[in-house]
Amino acid sequence: MLRYLTAGESHGKVLLGILEGMPAGLKVEKGQINIELKRRQSGFGRGARMAIETDTVQILGGLRKGVTIGSPIALLVENKDASIDSLPPITRPRPGHADLAGAIKYDRQDIRDILERASARETAMRVAVGSVCKMLLEEFGIRIASHVIEIGGAANQKEMLKKVEECTKTGDTIGGVCEITAAGVPIGLGSHVQSDRRLDAKIAGAMMSIQAIKGVEIGLGFAAARLPGSKVHDEIILDKHGNFSHRTNNAGGIEGGISNGEPIIVKIAMKPIATLGTPLDTVDIKTKKKTEAQVERHDICAVHAVSVVGEAVLAFVVACVMAEKFGGDSLNEMKRNFDGYIKQVRTF
Repeated sequence: MLRYLTAGESHGKVLLGILEGMPAGLKVEKGQINIELKRRQSGFGRGARMAIETDTVQILGGLRKGVTIGSPIALLVENKDASIDSLPPITRPRPGHADLAGAIKYDRQDIRDILERASARETAMRVAVGSVCKMLLEEFGIRIASHVIEIGGAANQKEMLKKVEECTKTGDTIGGVCEITAAGVPIGLGSHVQSDRRLDAKIAGAMMSIQAIKGVEIGLGFAAARLPGSKVHDEIILDKHGNFSHRTNNAGGIEGGISNGEPIIVKIAMKPIATLGTPLDTVDIKTKKKTEAQVERHDICAVHAVSVVGEAVLAFVVACVMAEKFGGDSLNEMKRNFDGYIKQVRTF
């Protein structure tokens, strides 16, 4: 079983991650993790922090000579801006952020105690964890990719950039939609027998755990509700090798909670970032008086970044169900189990 934990605050000393359950024998390329971390920091509308922060990973445990040995993998990313103890208190919650609900839940009079962990800075470690999962999936021919579909309703790069520039001038922020795919996923991952084993449920829950994500679609998603069944369901065919396949992929690679052999296609919708340069009205939690929301250093748009985070999250979920089905304490054992299953599928 694969699982991970992250720790660390936005302006704390470091971000930490522990990834447990990775089979022994997997070569882990530190440079590849750093490439993914750099991708997360790119895109239209990123904020001032990107100018001072170049994320790189340290691998502190779980490897010997660059290869997994079956023990938990310990990951660390340093924060260049480690100023958490010297930053001033915050009492003006931002609409759309965890500020108010978190302060009340945890009984904190300084909202910084909430926003430091609620910040999307945490996703840097999720990208590092997901990068290792990508390396495992590549051993089985599974590839994860993403692209931005729209920003603020604009669907081409020129118009996307224009939307971001407009928000920069007005002190606003903007969200968008991106698509993440997993190609090469074998038929039979996940299960229909219990709700928590359904692959689409696992993916949807994982995607909704990403900061600022407010919607998830798999395949046609909401569009399927507007069409008749004859235009939605994917006809079953035999491919040129005599294997079962589908004429289309409206299901997004999952039927009945089980992967069906087609690419898994997921769309996620990101709301605009909650910190605005021109702040909205709020109520000070100490004075109880109307005021303007706190303004923190922030991005104008992070849709390109969230597509990279989405890749990492999807990689982790697919790696989990791969490990669940094919087991094995070593990569070689897992590959033997996988090869035997694929042979079974091809002779069905």
